[in-house]
Amino acid sequence: MSSNIKKIAVLTSGGDAPGMNAAIRSVVRSCAYYNIECVGVYRGYDGMIEGDFKSLNARSVKGIINKGGTFLKSARSKEFRTVEGRKKAHSNLIKEGIDAFVVIGGDGSFTGALIFNKEFNFPIMGIPGTIDNDIFGTSHTLGYDTALNTAVDVIDKIRDTASSHNRLFFIEVMGRDVGHIALNVGIGAGAEEILIPEEDLGLERLLESLKRSKKSGKTSSIVVVSEGDKIGKNVFELKDYVDENLIEYETRVSVLGHMQRGGNPSCFDRVLASRMGVKAVESILEGKSNYMVGLLNDKIEITPLNETIKGKSKINNELIRVSDIMSV
Repeated sequence: MSSNIKKIAVLTSGGDAPGMNAAIRSVVRSCAYYNIECVGVYRGYDGMIEGDFKSLNARSVKGIINKGGTFLKSARSKEFRTVEGRKKAHSNLIKEGIDAFVVIGGDGSFTGALIFNKEFNFPIMGIPGTIDNDIFGTSHTLGYDTALNTAVDVIDKIRDTASSHNRLFFIEVMGRDVGHIALNVGIGAGAEEILIPEEDLGLERLLESLKRSKKSGKTSSIVVVSEGDKIGKNVFELKDYVDENLIEYETRVSVLGHMQRGGNPSCFDRVLASRMGVKAVESILEGKSNYMVGLLNDKIEITPLNETIKGKSKINNELIRVSDIMSV
């Protein structure tokens, strides 16, 4: 392990995700284990610019592994996108005697960290925290598993109403650019159709599928829609189109929204966060910088940050095939 690192900062940036608190806890306790000081940066890069720092020790992070969100708060910083803002942030880190930082967030947070490193040659390490699971270099991002479980639980409840009233429900889940949540949740909740950005089902094919479902004896249906799906402008337009063309269906829309980002993290996310935090600190102490910690083939590995930003997470084609078979 490198002896030059004496103090490491940790911050959460961008959208919150269940498991972020568990990751902060892991970073702080890993620092304590290796006799390194740890500093929490409040409100992401905004807090770094304003010098909103607080020393953390092993006891500072007790009782947070089971909490959703992030106790360090999070923000999307406009000022950090400016050279002046990043200079202020660097000045504060130097003033505080911080030698490296761990940022828990998504590709926007990692892009900012990379630019910062390029300008100031400051050691950084990323931990992927976003429910969308849209980051290259890891099979699972923090919060993804919890979001899946939350969405499936809600859809199970909606299905009770759909069955009772013989209704068709369009249920929108998060996933602006990728359909990981919709695809997995759709299969897990037994949806009749799953609409994702990667697969353009088309309005006519959707209608044909719903007609087949009706003929096969299904009295109610669930269609899971990723918010980034390209079939209609939005889920409400889809509903209107079906209303006009399939009068035998009584349709409803339910947008799950931000409830998917909250809640206590699943056991999987807590364990993953703990593993990632340890790897992030140990990698910094080994002299590594500009990497993201990720889960690949059930091993915690590191991937260069520029690859995680340029790369694109891929949808599982086997799951698409499974969903087609299951919708019979």
